[in-house]
Amino acid sequence: MAGLLATTTAVAQTDLQWIDVSPLPAERQEIYADVRDDRIYTLGGLFEGAQNVSDNFLEYDATRDVWTELSPLPEARHHIAVSIVEDELYGIGGFVGGFPDWEAQSTVFVYDFNIEEWTESTPLPQPRGEHTAVVIDGEIYVAGGRFKRTPDSANFNDHFDTASVLVFDPITEEWSPVPDMPTARNSHAAAVIDGKMYVVGGRQFTEQANGEYASVNVASLEVYDPEAESWETLAPLPQAAGGITAAAVDGKLYVFGGEQWVPEQAVIAEAWVYDPALDQWTSVPDMPTPRHGIAAGAIGDQIYVIGGATEPGAGAVNTNETLLVR
Repeated sequence: MAGLLATTTAVAQTDLQWIDVSPLPAERQEIYADVRDDRIYTLGGLFEGAQNVSDNFLEYDATRDVWTELSPLPEARHHIAVSIVEDELYGIGGFVGGFPDWEAQSTVFVYDFNIEEWTESTPLPQPRGEHTAVVIDGEIYVAGGRFKRTPDSANFNDHFDTASVLVFDPITEEWSPVPDMPTARNSHAAAVIDGKMYVVGGRQFTEQANGEYASVNVASLEVYDPEAESWETLAPLPQAAGGITAAAVDGKLYVFGGEQWVPEQAVIAEAWVYDPALDQWTSVPDMPTPRHGIAAGAIGDQIYVIGGATEPGAGAVNTNETLLVR
């Protein structure tokens, strides 16, 4: 990936180690994940050249290194955000349709682990895809992504990036707005450290000098404090990247992979860790398999980086690699 890196004085943490573990049952890209009881859960995704959409609901048991297919989503989706609150998993928004016929959705699907069934909760106020969702104090924070330009928008180009952030209360089943992010973005990553939401990377679909639109990566790192109801801008990711994933371990933020469309197309192998105490990024060993559209889940001192694609926009794989960060 020569030529893609921003200037940084960080030194690689070469004592960390990647290990191959049990792959996904099928190739999937544009997926997200969350963790419950040493198990990772992921929903939907794209496959077969990003033209087909999955309704898979998959569970990875890290203790046994085994995948299990659970009751499928009520409707096939990709870029559907995943958040778990106690005994319920929420699948939020996302797109239907293979590229370029994407249409953002507002549906919120809820899976009850006790009865092993799907229902629906209060939909998003606006259809949204390529967003992130995290849980803080039992509430779900949804950040960024893409909105429809018009109610009938059903094409990738007919959506726009948003800085909007919403919070969902699973008890009242109500959505409420909180202050927007400083940076509108899609295909970013988010994680929670010490009760705050860290949002990093992503991209913006913007008009270029030649009048054409392109996906341009951003590097910004911004943190939201729910108690203060305010955002703070921190040291940017050393390498601007979209289609990334992230996880928090021991109070640090780990970021993996991604893709680039301009000035040249590339899939990114690099990985980074951010220390909030120092406001500093450090490189960690590259992913063995460069990927974008990936999901991640942290269990103990291991971060599992799951699925994704090995070509810009396509090339879904079933790879599952774990980074030991002890």
